[in-house]
Amino acid sequence: MAKVKTTFFCQNCGAQYGKWQGQCNACKEWNTIAEEVLQKPEKSDWKTTSNAKKRVSKPLRIKEIDVSEEARLNSLDNEFNRVLGGGIVPGSLTLLGGEPGIGKSTLLLQISLKLPYKTLYVSGEESQKQIKMRAERINPENNNCYILTETKTQNIFKQIEALEPDIVIVDSIQTLHSDYVESSSGSISQIKECTTELIKFAKETATPVILIGHITKDGNIAGPKILEHMVDTVLQFEGDRNYVFRILRAHKNRFGSTNELGIYEMQGSGLREVSNPSEILISKKDEELSGNAIAATLEGMRPLMIEIQALVSTAVYGTPQRSATGFNAKRLNMLLAVLEKRAGFRLGAKDVFLNITGGITVDDPAIDLAVVAAILSSNEDEALQNDFCFAAEVGLSGEIRPVQRVEQRILEAEKLGFSTIFVSKYNKISLKNTSIKIQLISKIEDLVDIII
Repeated sequence: MAKVKTTFFCQNCGAQYGKWQGQCNACKEWNTIAEEVLQKPEKSDWKTTSNAKKRVSKPLRIKEIDVSEEARLNSLDNEFNRVLGGGIVPGSLTLLGGEPGIGKSTLLLQISLKLPYKTLYVSGEESQKQIKMRAERINPENNNCYILTETKTQNIFKQIEALEPDIVIVDSIQTLHSDYVESSSGSISQIKECTTELIKFAKETATPVILIGHITKDGNIAGPKILEHMVDTVLQFEGDRNYVFRILRAHKNRFGSTNELGIYEMQGSGLREVSNPSEILISKKDEELSGNAIAATLEGMRPLMIEIQALVSTAVYGTPQRSATGFNAKRLNMLLAVLEKRAGFRLGAKDVFLNITGGITVDDPAIDLAVVAAILSSNEDEALQNDFCFAAEVGLSGEIRPVQRVEQRILEAEKLGFSTIFVSKYNKISLKNTSIKIQLISKIEDLVDIII
């Protein structure tokens, strides 16, 4: 018998070693290296289908290469199309990651039920009856979606050859296994082998493949890091399970920008596309309350109006608390220090709590001015006007710094009916004939004089 070939992989980062050792040299984790059996066949049994495209095998001058864009497949989901850059590219491999229970399977099942193309939904985690029960909640009238419960790639490819689908969705890559590798499903070598086979199939037949990937406790996609390098697009589906909003963003996209994001609202009938998230992220209230301020931020290329809530109260236990939800706590401490040093507010003996409504996390520095305004409003117990919004960064010396694409933020605020927007005096603004008042300020003292 032929000698069985084994190698050692780090289960955390995918680094390969010739022998076992206690610590991984790549990621510095302990006791993550495990032995896996490898057994490569002489040739693959994957046969290209009759509609496979012949790949170019000879070198071409750069001027001779055809640059005409291939028509993308419309998923009939505007948010999903936006994140992908306009639709699904034929022959592409897309990896979707997210926390357990966040809605990855629901999103892709919902998209597969919408698609006007022949779609094969391969599940290694749920039975056909389970998927059928979930599909009836979403869209029970679709006849183009085929469900297959299988984990062996050779059997999956046999069904693909018989069905010849236009799109293949796999839930999930960690459940697949190939006969060419003698190790358990979810191991480093199995994930690499199964992904390689799917890439070969996608490129030879121009059939797009969408994979679901598990993530680790650190928030990274489980498996070797090379998995993210092998695929064309890496999407992250995130959000707090205690809130109804979900955000889809691209971490890698060979066919479009990574600055776009899609927003969904989780409902009993599935995920609903949120076309105007600003109106949902701003709470509707009849009376003015202190500690609330509206910030004009950008998520990728998309302008959003979000509500900042602050609560300033006297510290009871001597040591003041600093708590921020959806905002960087270190940046909050910096802004409090600027307020105390430059504006003379004594906040050292007071608790400060900050919250961004809707359960989203924002790291745009342009919301600094809104955070400061909310803190000042709560500290003085004076409500800001409901039609005020803010878009500027605050520097350490108390100066109001300009932010990028301020005109896009102003137009979004005008569209939502705000009367005044506070921006930096140093922003170059060429807008004319706008109904919104643009209040230019240069230092934090100017803001204090206006709102208090």
